Amino acid sequence: MNISDFSTSIENNAHSDSFPVAVHQPLEEVGLQKGGAISGSLIDYVFKNPANKWFAWVAILSIFLQLLVFKFLYPFAGFINGDSYVYLEAAYHNAFVNTYPIGYSKFLRLISVFTHSDTVVVALQYLLLQCSTLSLVFTLFYFYNPTKLTRVLLFGVMLFNPAYLYLANYISSDAFFLALSLTWFTLLIWIMNRPTKLMIFVNAIVLFVAFTVRYNALFYPVISVVALLLARRKVMMNIAGFFLSIVLIWIFVWTTSNRYEKGTGYRQFTPFTGWQLANNALYAYRFVDSANRKEVPVQFHKLDRMVRSYFDSSRDIRTHPSESLIASTVYMWDPRSPLCLYMEEEFKKDSSASALKKWASVAPMMKDYGSFLIKNYPIEFMKFYLIPNAIKYYSPPVEFLDHYNTNIDSVNETAKVWFDYKSNKVKCYFKDFQVTTLDFYPVLTGTMNVVLVFSLISFVLLRGYKHNEELKKGLVLLATLWAVNFGFSVFASPIALRFQLFPILISLSFTFLLIEFLVKAARGTQDTKNVFLKDQAISSAEHTSI
Repeated sequence: MNISDFSTSIENNAHSDSFPVAVHQPLEEVGLQKGGAISGSLIDYVFKNPANKWFAWVAILSIFLQLLVFKFLYPFAGFINGDSYVYLEAAYHNAFVNTYPIGYSKFLRLISVFTHSDTVVVALQYLLLQCSTLSLVFTLFYFYNPTKLTRVLLFGVMLFNPAYLYLANYISSDAFFLALSLTWFTLLIWIMNRPTKLMIFVNAIVLFVAFTVRYNALFYPVISVVALLLARRKVMMNIAGFFLSIVLIWIFVWTTSNRYEKGTGYRQFTPFTGWQLANNALYAYRFVDSANRKEVPVQFHKLDRMVRSYFDSSRDIRTHPSESLIASTVYMWDPRSPLCLYMEEEFKKDSSASALKKWASVAPMMKDYGSFLIKNYPIEFMKFYLIPNAIKYYSPPVEFLDHYNTNIDSVNETAKVWFDYKSNKVKCYFKDFQVTTLDFYPVLTGTMNVVLVFSLISFVLLRGYKHNEELKKGLVLLATLWAVNFGFSVFASPIALRFQLFPILISLSFTFLLIEFLVKAARGTQDTKNVFLKDQAISSAEHTSI
């Protein structure tokens, strides 16, 4: 027997009926045909499969009850000072450019065609979150066939996630963007395993919409390319779908840049980039000793003087408590920050300039100034911004979600008018607006990141990638998401729980699958034993033939 025949014999034995996977559940219950081919749609798999139907009914009942109880406790939507009102103003004026991406404002305006109820907005955001999450969960069941215990645990953790209720209750793009991101990732799993024309087209549209809602989706095409390479089926169709999403995004970028150029004289896609860069740089520049400061170019003299003056006058954190924050976004939004003061100084003779025009017009200067500081003080930037931000990524802070309505008992006139409130006051069932329900999340996330890393290492050492092709592809996609999101978040984005829930939930899902794999391996019921014996047999055969 030659090496090829010997390998084939071992492979056949590894997938025989005596193998443990076939013992756990009948093939009919897991949506498989004989021979391992997956059959049927996801809807059929969920609602026509007795093993999964009860999951669906429990989910429907639980979603309704959770939302009902939560809205009894918090009858009004929550608002983030600044963010929420900017979205509402853009929706009110039907604007096509704004401080933030315009997608969420269009979403609010679409809902307003039918109703101005804040409860409807919150309920719709919550339902979108739960539907996208359950689609992901059942997709994992469909392709990876976990044991009943893993299914119940994963289903329960995702369905009864308290963060969803607090996130969906805010008038903010967070819940909508998270739902789109989860849907997009779920579609990628399908495209890797069972691509169809409709699925590829829908994925392109979802990616485009996500990009209009938040620019974090800028790195999503990178992950799409990885999924495309892993699919290896219907390649041309996948490529066509990928380019469709790129074309749609390019049209949006081109149109938005044109509008900014007409309004400010500067062609830019988003002023946010310039402001974020300057903000990040100041967290490092603050710790540069005056004796070590380098001369700045002439065009930065005025701005740099204001920045240095601010730093000199804000050493006492008792009078400037915001200066105790590490790697935050205060310099972008606080009216007392040197960046905001510089903006107002530049437009003090133009009282007719809108807030958006001011903000967008100085963005190129902010971008150049921030780039100059980062290039000239790379050590300080790494020490006082990148490393603290990386620690935040490991265990993201709860941020605004630690209080209802950002701990304010009223809303501004924009929210009152848009949602037809009788007064500006908002209230909840509790005496104060503090939220402690989510305090466990930073600890959970930090622990999960450690478990995930060690589980991945164990998966590689046990050569699980040779046994489970589907799980291997899923883990490659997860690793790509984790790495790219880490780089983007640490270098260019504020880190908080509400921004990081997407990678957290994806990581948590695959951590469950990895732990199950390792438990089976420890019990000797996993194919890894067969794979290891196969490798040994092949190695022995090669040695004998030599």
